[in-house]
Amino acid sequence: MSERRARPNGKGRGRSAWLRSLAAAATPPTPERRPAPEAEPAPPEAEPASIVQAALYRDGVRVSSPATLAETFRELRLQRSGMAWIGLARPTEAELLSLAAEFDLHPLAVEDAMEAHQRPKLERYGETLFVVLRAARYLDAPEEVDFGELHVFVGPDFVITVRHGAAPDLSAVRGRMEATPDLLKLGPEAVLYAILDAVVDGYAPVVSGVQNDIDEIETEVFRGDPEVSRRIYELSREMVEFQRATRPLVGMLHGLMAGFSKYGTDEELQRYLRDVADHVTHTSERVDGFRQALTEILTVNATLVTQQQNAEMRALAEAGFEQNEEIKKISSWAAILFAPTLVGTIYGMNFVHMPELDWSFGYPFAIGLMGVVCVSLYVIFKRRDWL
Repeated sequence: MSERRARPNGKGRGRSAWLRSLAAAATPPTPERRPAPEAEPAPPEAEPASIVQAALYRDGVRVSSPATLAETFRELRLQRSGMAWIGLARPTEAELLSLAAEFDLHPLAVEDAMEAHQRPKLERYGETLFVVLRAARYLDAPEEVDFGELHVFVGPDFVITVRHGAAPDLSAVRGRMEATPDLLKLGPEAVLYAILDAVVDGYAPVVSGVQNDIDEIETEVFRGDPEVSRRIYELSREMVEFQRATRPLVGMLHGLMAGFSKYGTDEELQRYLRDVADHVTHTSERVDGFRQALTEILTVNATLVTQQQNAEMRALAEAGFEQNEEIKKISSWAAILFAPTLVGTIYGMNFVHMPELDWSFGYPFAIGLMGVVCVSLYVIFKRRDWL
């Protein structure tokens, strides 16, 4: 960081024409009203919910907690050696434009903060750093990873955080820094370090939760759970998002460390930032390993599913073969029993003129014919392995 800018007492910062026009458009004029003769005074307007907390610090100690952005701006102008730390959650366009006009924030950075859904990055606009971070937290109940987005503006005497999402918990970061005034008095860069450290530390429970999910998935794969493919796919998608959150941080922190000498970063703060960089590298490697492991598990699961399907098809084929054999046997015996029934049916017809009725050998001939037909059919079916 460069040295703090001298702030003339009672005067604001310069505003660009772009910011003035947007601020004027975002805040329409309010028509003047004449109060009623006996009307009660109106209660003060409540602070918008997007302003989480604003505080001013001097030498690592909180000296003021303004209730509004206007009070924060006014008190910061009066304190030449102070630092403002403003926290916002899903701010309105008017609030961001007010901050941009007061602290000379670059229009491109302000536009990114308004739109959100940015990739992790670090940009320097003159004396101001603009950092985009993707925080993550593991939700135990649904067993999934929830991602949040955090934008940080770091200037010579201010830090502005714009949070989109539930993570990270910046109140804990503020409490930690206020409990260590020796670190906080190092200025806005120390606050940036604390935010980076909180985001990176927040990855550790996610890594543990994902590792536990992968262990459960491996068990389900070899147990043949039919829903495991869907779980592998969903976790793989989360790991893609996790990679997008962690991998750019490695380059960002190395770029930040490359400017230590140029911007005169405190040596103790340099050590802290190197430690954060080590943790980010370790986390990024773990996430890469998770994605590779999920790809291999998905391949193994597909192989096991194919083997199971082949086994089921083989079992169905064997069952069909056995069923065919039984049908052959039943059909063979039905044909054998049908032959004497046919002969007996013919001789049972009540016609007067039948050749064998007056023949003395007619009955033995009919019985013998039945036997010959049955034996012939039995021999034929036996030779064809139907019986």
